[in-house]
Amino acid sequence: MSHKYTCNVCGRSFPEGQGIIIEIGGDKLYFHSKSCAYNFLKEMVMEADTDCINSSLKKVRKKYDEILEQVSKKAEKKI
Repeated sequence: MSHKYTCNVCGRSFPEGQGIIIEIGGDKLYFHSKSCAYNFLKEMVMEADTDCINSSLKKVRKKYDEILEQVSKKAEKKI
């Protein structure tokens, strides 16, 4: 028998193996779909103190800038 979870955003229940489960600081967040996860995380970022997330934002942005740079270098046409 699989375990059932309840979405933190819409209240729908979903079985184990489906949906999205995120653990942050010991708290588990359950989302039945990516749109519920997106809505929750978007609101969490918008409500967060700018000083609190500024360093994380810079780190993650730098990571993805480097990935995009590598992808564009691979995509360049070599003559």
